[in-house]
Amino acid sequence: MEIKSQTVTKEGKKVDIMYKEGNPEIELKGIVLNGVSGHCFYGDKLVIVRDKNDTWGFPGGAIEKGETLEEATTREVKEESNMKVLHQEYIGYQILTFESGKTIFHANSFCIVEPYGDFVSDPDGDITEIKLINPQDFKQYIKWSDAADRIMERAMEMKEKYNNK
Repeated sequence: MEIKSQTVTKEGKKVDIMYKEGNPEIELKGIVLNGVSGHCFYGDKLVIVRDKNDTWGFPGGAIEKGETLEEATTREVKEESNMKVLHQEYIGYQILTFESGKTIFHANSFCIVEPYGDFVSDPDGDITEIKLINPQDFKQYIKWSDAADRIMERAMEMKEKYNNK
């Protein structure tokens, strides 16, 4: 599935988004990806994080040199939520094109997690709070694009399949 949509940054800049389902390591072979996010479930709850700008989102961030997408997702989820990734699968990826011409390639993963302990702080200081919510309520916190709706729909499908194993 492919979804094309647009959003506007807080600064009022337009961003074109193309979301595709599949494995970014195969479909974007040879392209350097910039970021990852984990759509993480602990039991029947969805893990979301609040950043220092008071914006809710999913744990994730930049890929460090030499990291695989899975390693980056595992590290970012741990840093931003203090959760251990027990299971991970690709949902798909997004290609974000900004008005300036800059393009970002971002991988999305479905994750099953468990806490290492209580969340205290993000090492980078970017995340100020984590919350476990009913997945059906994600739109009360995260208002991105049509692509975000499909990513969550796909994550829920993957969770159901995982639970039925």
